[in-house]
Amino acid sequence: MYVSDVALDDFRSYRHALVKLKPGVCVFCGPNGQGKTNFVEALAFASTLSSHRVGADTALVRKPAEETEIVPAGAVVRLKVVREQRERILELEIISGKANRAKINRSQVRPRELCGELKTVTFAPEDLSLVKAEPGVRRKFLDDYLAQLNPVLGALKTEHDKVLRQRGALLKQLRNAPDDYAASTLSVWNEKLALLAAKLIIARLDFVSKLRPLAAFAHTKIAENGREFSCSYVRSVDRIIPPEKDEETEEELACRLEKAMNARRSEEIARGVNLVGAHRDELDLYLDHLPVRGYASHGESWSVALSLRLGAYYVLGGDSEEISDRPVLILDDVFAELDARRRQALAELVASAQQVLITVAVAEDLPDFTQAHYYQVVRDETEGTVITQVPESNSGVIADE
Repeated sequence: MYVSDVALDDFRSYRHALVKLKPGVCVFCGPNGQGKTNFVEALAFASTLSSHRVGADTALVRKPAEETEIVPAGAVVRLKVVREQRERILELEIISGKANRAKINRSQVRPRELCGELKTVTFAPEDLSLVKAEPGVRRKFLDDYLAQLNPVLGALKTEHDKVLRQRGALLKQLRNAPDDYAASTLSVWNEKLALLAAKLIIARLDFVSKLRPLAAFAHTKIAENGREFSCSYVRSVDRIIPPEKDEETEEELACRLEKAMNARRSEEIARGVNLVGAHRDELDLYLDHLPVRGYASHGESWSVALSLRLGAYYVLGGDSEEISDRPVLILDDVFAELDARRRQALAELVASAQQVLITVAVAEDLPDFTQAHYYQVVRDETEGTVITQVPESNSGVIADE
């Protein structure tokens, strides 16, 4: 699959933009602060309904440069996605202070129905947090791709988080003012949360089982002669009530989760916090059986983060040999962080993608691509960010600048 047309209105630094894209490697060149990342962020957001840079959607709506200018009520991202000669028009309206709206082929849909229509994998400087940050970042990494693989799993995660918040509010109520009725309803919330958490955990385990060998393969290519990379999904419930067998059904895991909640009931009420479930799990990362976090160098951490993204790219592409099944790969300002050998290794790994979008501030950071389409990105004080495709005959000029 690939994106052939992009229209942005009041998204980040863009007032209005119309950009035609081509399959293959598309390189967006320009100094820092011009809006390159804003452009690829729009595509990724329409794909995953989340940003790799901010948590609040309101940050995506353009902020006027002049105080006298009317503040936009929202932003709009429109994409034309081509897959096996079929075109789909995706539209996402980000409305300040209200729920977002979405359309597919101009028909109103729920925003989460966009997930899976365009599959993307984004690697950006922020991805170092996959190695160095708290477990929640790695859980989000898994859940974002689950939603792209199957929108039903995205809805499952939304429902799980809703129940988690409601149960957390009940625990705080019991901590602050014990109530017999509230205490009796806790078991109902335990059952609801345990079932949803079990479904989410099993989906994550299945994803990690596919991710593990593919990420390890990518790591051997990127970090040649480097230490062996591996990853594993760790269920927090196992530390409370160990499993009785290697493989469990959803019902068996849900039952064990409920037992763990009952075992920690007093502590959960005393702290007013959910202490058992999928929201406490971890994706452990290893190099030669040593934890990446705390033992890996800066360069090794970059290689691990990149390998995780490439592994996810392969998982989303599935086992099919059809190039149309492969996600759009976004490499946002990452080549500057890699040495020459790793740059070339990455270029070879992404050569199989139907479309790769690359942002770069310094053209010398780019590896050698057999063929690429170049776009100049410039920010104008009055017009906002403007993207201009460089004629093929002149693309070498930008590459040599």
